[in-house]
Amino acid sequence: MASPKGLSSAEVAQRQQQGKTNRPPKSPTKTAGEIVRDNLCTYFNLVFVVLAVMLASVGSWLNMGFLGVVFCNTLIGIAQQLRAKKTIDELTLVSAHKVRCLRDDTWNLCLSEELVQDDVVEFGAGDQIVADAVVLEGSAQVNESLITGEARAVPKTVGGELRSGSFLMAGHCIARLTRVGEESYASKLTAAAQADGHKVAKGEMMRALDKLIKAIGLGLVPVGILLFWKQHWVLAVDLRSSVESVVAALIGMIPEGLYLLTSVALAVGMLRLARRRVLTQDMNCIETLARVDVLCVDKTGTITESTMEADDPVPLGAAPLEDLLRSYYAAEEPDNDTGRALKARFGKEGHLWPVTGQIPFNTAYKYSAKSFGEEGVYVVGAPDVLAGPRADEFRAQLAPLLAEGRRVLLLARYHEPLPDPPGALDPAKLEFLALLPLQNKIRANAPKTFAYFAGQGVDIKVISGDDPQAVSHVAAQAGIAGADRWVDAASLHNDAELEAAAQRCTVFGRVTPEQKRKLVHALQKQGHTVAMTGDGVNDVLALKDADCGIAMASGAQAASQVAQLVLLDSDFAALPDVVAEGRRVINNIQRSASLFLVKNIFSLLLSLVALCLPLAYPFQPLQLSLLSAVTIGLPSFVLALEPNYELVRGKFLHNVLHAALPGGLTDFLLVFCAQGFAYAFDLSADALGTISTLLVLETGLIVLFGICRPFNAVRGALWGSCTILGLGGAVIFAPWLELIPLDLGDTLVLVVLAALVLPVLHTATCTVDRLWNLGRRLRDHGRKKTA
Repeated sequence: MASPKGLSSAEVAQRQQQGKTNRPPKSPTKTAGEIVRDNLCTYFNLVFVVLAVMLASVGSWLNMGFLGVVFCNTLIGIAQQLRAKKTIDELTLVSAHKVRCLRDDTWNLCLSEELVQDDVVEFGAGDQIVADAVVLEGSAQVNESLITGEARAVPKTVGGELRSGSFLMAGHCIARLTRVGEESYASKLTAAAQADGHKVAKGEMMRALDKLIKAIGLGLVPVGILLFWKQHWVLAVDLRSSVESVVAALIGMIPEGLYLLTSVALAVGMLRLARRRVLTQDMNCIETLARVDVLCVDKTGTITESTMEADDPVPLGAAPLEDLLRSYYAAEEPDNDTGRALKARFGKEGHLWPVTGQIPFNTAYKYSAKSFGEEGVYVVGAPDVLAGPRADEFRAQLAPLLAEGRRVLLLARYHEPLPDPPGALDPAKLEFLALLPLQNKIRANAPKTFAYFAGQGVDIKVISGDDPQAVSHVAAQAGIAGADRWVDAASLHNDAELEAAAQRCTVFGRVTPEQKRKLVHALQKQGHTVAMTGDGVNDVLALKDADCGIAMASGAQAASQVAQLVLLDSDFAALPDVVAEGRRVINNIQRSASLFLVKNIFSLLLSLVALCLPLAYPFQPLQLSLLSAVTIGLPSFVLALEPNYELVRGKFLHNVLHAALPGGLTDFLLVFCAQGFAYAFDLSADALGTISTLLVLETGLIVLFGICRPFNAVRGALWGSCTILGLGGAVIFAPWLELIPLDLGDTLVLVVLAALVLPVLHTATCTVDRLWNLGRRLRDHGRKKTA
């Protein structure tokens, strides 16, 4: 058969001009225009513009100062996201998949998006099919689960169609691309999914923020209209003062910087990970990382070095092992570490037996086989799988090798023709010839890495296709707690047994790809947040279904395609930094979000009181701008970049409300009391505004003091700066903020209420804690009753 002929440079250029390229239909990151648009054209920015127009219509120009904060927030968001985009795009280019392509009669490596229709390309085990193609030479086992959901291997021979989005589990083939770019099968599926509204699921935190902001957004219009009606027509407040009060109330209810802060914090998290050579393919995984409490790892490439070394064979019978092993491996083109190690050890030059048929290795049946005509059929594979009930015949030779943590393969002669299609072999027809031991060295930094996770409360589960005793020995050497609790996954006959083992055991051996996936599901069912690391084809299904899939860039392309994170240096020691970054981002967003909601809670409650009672809203927009800047804006952005590596627990919105309610209730109660004094003693509106502003400033600084604990140099400087800016701003900018000097009576009211801030805050905190605990006990009781 004639060798396939690739395209010439002229033919490639012609197809590029025709648009027949494999460029993906959409970039993985937003365009610069989309980033600018999404930061400018927001619902709350529209609200702020409307509020500014309202103020302008009554000549209240000074109170439009909040637009400066909005402008700065928007500018910061655009700058940070553009910066993150630039870094991620550069890193994506570095990690882009390269494919061997035949052009001008020469094989070269090309980026997948540089390929064109009719290119001739080469695929090996673990490679992702980058465009629709037809096989020209060779044969392969293809997994199409990523596009069909079915995990079984599909054999492909000459003339067989390869669909983009699938990947090779075993074998090797040369193919011609038939449909590329938007015309490929995977791209059409993606387009259909987008047309149906299918999007990547957001994390719990982002969903909670969306709900919160949507609820606030829906409530702003009716509350604003009713408040204006009450102020202007019921209380007969003049038009300008009514508009200013309504605008102040609405500004107080808008968490204007919260969503921006979240987006910026996530973007900065992606940026920091990128600097550590970690590619983030889905922003939502940063939140997942913060909640990870179970980490599933493979033995090879994670605990041990990826490269393997083959030792001397252990004979089990009389056979010309040297000639046999040389013939078996010399002509091999290995596509995995085991095959490369065996070829390096045995594949020397010399007389070779002619190969008349072969079955490439596949994880489904865990062996490879070759037929050498008159010399016979030979198989190499997992000893217990091949030998089955006959494994005791060589147990004495096998046990010491496994006890040393080695991986061992069995070489046997099969006294039957090669099975077609490939499947399980009859152990009775096997003649055992030798054991082939291999070993990986423990990574130097593995014990330290696993010690870190143990200290962080993250459980380790070692999931491997190797013998469980060997994996257990290696796990113990790496310092993994519970390494002696192992199970042979081949002995787990149903999902119930597998789920029980997931809870009980640390080491799982002889795990099939489908069992890896089920183990991940079992751990998730038990309430765990699961991260899965992997680099091989057999890890793809589990990586896809884990809460966070983490792939090694040096592994199979398919693994990198489905994972949310890719370690570009394939260094497992980078994982502590990855998990710590996720926790830092989410913990700090939670902490900062509580500052925003303090203002929203008290402003909402004051607005509702103003609707129900004959009380005016006490704040001016500019006064709230000062309070927001020194007790929310500046602290939240500084705290969002602080180290904070505790495991994230509980629901985001519950945690934030729990932290924000005491401060919000304290502000409301004290300002409500100030309104009562003003109503009873006929204090002026300016005096009430001054007293209320100073009370809320004091409460905000005390809440910030609690959030900054334990203090370090940064937090101390932050709290001191906010205190100076808040008090100094209230004095220096008093005329513009409409803060007035207080007479004796006003001062007494302020002193009395200011003295109550700490006791009220303490009481509110204790009350919220008791209510929260009561709610949790009721929920737990309800769950137990349901169970």
